[in-house]
Amino acid sequence: MAQILSPLPGTFYRSSSPDKPPYKADGDAVAEGDVIGLIEVMKSFHEVTAETSGTNIRFLADNEDPVMAGAPLAEID
Repeated sequence: MAQILSPLPGTFYRSSSPDKPPYKADGDAVAEGDVIGLIEVMKSFHEVTAETSGTNIRFLADNEDPVMAGAPLAEID
């Protein structure tokens, strides 16, 4: 099982805007390089991408959760 960690401290968002669907939902397959969310730091948004492929993603951080650098955001099976 691989974890996706937050590259920065900030706020984690699972979609690009409130009216858009999430990049990935729990249980979705993930390919290496897929965007799984965004980290917002001082009005600047940074994409969080998967570094490995898998058949099932499980989010550990909820939408709009504050996160610290290195905090686990999701696990991939």
